[in-house]
Amino acid sequence: MPCSSEKKMTDCQGDAEGAKSPMELYEKLTQLGDKVRSLKAAKAQKAEIDAAVQLLLKMKLEYNKMTGQDYKAGSPPSENSVAPDNGPTANDGADDGDTVDPWNVSTTNAKGVDYDKLIVRFGSSKIEKELVDRIEKVCGQKPHRFLRRGIFFSHRDMHQVLDAYEKHKSFYLYTGRGPSSEAMHVGHLIPFIFTKWLQDVFDIPLVIQMTDDEKYLWKDLTLENCHHFAVENAKDIIACGFDINKTFIFSDLDYMGASPEFYKNVVKIQKHVTFNQVKGIFGFTDSDNIGKISFPAIQAAPSFSNSFPQIFGARKDIPCLIPCAIDQDPYFRMTRDVAPRIGYPKPALLHSTFFPALQGAQTKMSASDPNSSIFLTDTPKEIKNKINKHAFSGGKDTVEDHRKYGGNPDIDVSFMYLTFFLEDDERLEKIRQDYTSGALLTGELKKILTETLQPLIAEHQERRKQVTDEIVKQFMTPRPLNFNF
Repeated sequence: MPCSSEKKMTDCQGDAEGAKSPMELYEKLTQLGDKVRSLKAAKAQKAEIDAAVQLLLKMKLEYNKMTGQDYKAGSPPSENSVAPDNGPTANDGADDGDTVDPWNVSTTNAKGVDYDKLIVRFGSSKIEKELVDRIEKVCGQKPHRFLRRGIFFSHRDMHQVLDAYEKHKSFYLYTGRGPSSEAMHVGHLIPFIFTKWLQDVFDIPLVIQMTDDEKYLWKDLTLENCHHFAVENAKDIIACGFDINKTFIFSDLDYMGASPEFYKNVVKIQKHVTFNQVKGIFGFTDSDNIGKISFPAIQAAPSFSNSFPQIFGARKDIPCLIPCAIDQDPYFRMTRDVAPRIGYPKPALLHSTFFPALQGAQTKMSASDPNSSIFLTDTPKEIKNKINKHAFSGGKDTVEDHRKYGGNPDIDVSFMYLTFFLEDDERLEKIRQDYTSGALLTGELKKILTETLQPLIAEHQERRKQVTDEIVKQFMTPRPLNFNF
């Protein structure tokens, strides 16, 4: 029998975990799938639906591990469908072809990382349409395309942030950048484009951490280079249009020594995280330098409002919302674990998907490979040539076959890039349909992307030219911000 109520959900989970054969697990998955559909049809409480969906995702992972196949309704497993047991792996999740941590992101799937599985692994919550609709209602603005299209797809405690905001309790934003080179690419802009939208619609302050210390600890770079990259990257971030009266950008190398309150929070966090914990969370080894081991506390500290006394005074109760790519989540799982033990509220998070390399979602973008992405310094000609020569295609080998069978937008990098940068939903859907049907050729799709990115990059470059060293200094000077709390 399918689980008939939220109260029985844990019983159903126990039954699933006790499934001895692929067929037993398949049957329980089918039952739970029916349960999820019936809950949605009955418009059950969100918490009940969420619990059922999370369990369904978890059981699908178990089915994949047990059979080596993805679960498909109506396709029961064969008697011989048993995956080999190779024991636990050092990197949880690597067995499904995905590796995701703050320093490495890789996948064997041409479509990219399986984000539903990642939600289960990380224990976050999926951003459902109900949450997107609620954000629209609370802020009074059409949701950003990144929300509409699932580019920001996962969250922690966003409902609590909105609950407080509706009661006229404000919050602040925190995001960051690890400056490892002068040139940023378009993928680096994703969290900043979205964070600017959040700042505008909620009218709240923002702190941006430039982790130049982290890059020194992890990369073969001098301290002077890392700090220089932080300042240069700050110019690109400022060019996104952030409000100077509501935004504080800081270099760790500068701010740590200038703010006793910030450093006090770093030390509090360090005291409450053991070496075993950071080894487990981040995979550190005995050969890693001690700076790496202590660094996570530095990335955690901006989550607490009293780290910025010039903005919030001694207030330690102002909630923090962190928009970031999901590979940064391990830092904030640690932060959320520590927060209540040192008397602070847990930060909330909004997680984005990853921006693919031009060569496809299976390859890694690299600042050392200029052809792996579109950089913010590229000329219109360079943008066109990179897209035409290097953007992975989901089209067929010949025009005849493409017209007959159509292309695959799910693996086509030009289409993936358009989902990030083309604002018009209806036009994007028309492009998807035309490419899938074969009416739109790969060359034509690449032309659309080129014509979309060229003006965006040119406008960014013009804005960046207006960012003087004096403006950077103003953004990076500790000072009060316009904020009523």
